[in-house]
Amino acid sequence: MSVILILLIASISVAAIFLFAFLWSVKTGQFEDDFSPASRILFDDKPGTEG
Repeated sequence: MSVILILLIASISVAAIFLFAFLWSVKTGQFEDDFSPASRILFDDKPGTEG
């Protein structure tokens, strides 16, 4: 029975950490620009920017 309690506490702790990380990333604007990363691959690089 004590193993179930330990696993329950561990799983809730991991879930809380992931929830905190998700809320922090939303607050800092990590998900603001969801269009340009997907379309950036379609456009060529400007000449002269490579090595």
